[in-house]
Amino acid sequence: MRITVFGALGSVGRRVVAEARRRGHEVTAVSRRAGAGGETGDARLVADVVRLSAGRDLVISATRPADGDESQLVEAARALLAGVAGTGARLLVVGGAATLVTPEGHTVEQAPGFPAGLVAIARACAEQLAVCLADRAADWTYLSPPVVLEPGERTGVFRVGRDEQVGEVISIEDLAVALLDEAEAPRHRRVRFTVGY
Repeated sequence: MRITVFGALGSVGRRVVAEARRRGHEVTAVSRRAGAGGETGDARLVADVVRLSAGRDLVISATRPADGDESQLVEAARALLAGVAGTGARLLVVGGAATLVTPEGHTVEQAPGFPAGLVAIARACAEQLAVCLADRAADWTYLSPPVVLEPGERTGVFRVGRDEQVGEVISIEDLAVALLDEAEAPRHRRVRFTVGY
């Protein structure tokens, strides 16, 4: 497959690029920083999405805004969906855990003790997912990681779910495995899915 990865310099993006290349895919790594290697582009700009998804099979968004810029997730979701709808590339979005339903029956964000410092990003991720769910033109999939997403081991062993939390942790390496598994054998078109241990 020919794959474009936005946010390729971030902790998730780097591992997604590595996993895709490990599997033999042709990868275009995109970041907003010029001179950082790969292509320069902004997932919030429809023109950049069109330019970098034309002739590609798949676009992966692994962007994460700085604190205070959380609304960029929503801007990027809109631009990515519009851009790939025009080029025909499939879109995989790495989102957030806030709207996953816990075993207790409430969302992660509504759980007792949810950190106040994460409320802004949680709400932006919820709106990002809502933008995807409302879209009818693009071929998209949204991956919600579990609450704890950190560097670790690539095991290839994890559980897969839809809107209910299936675990509170996963390594970024295994998240990349799950994402590329979905890319190669789509099972969640125009829906959200999640993974965890």
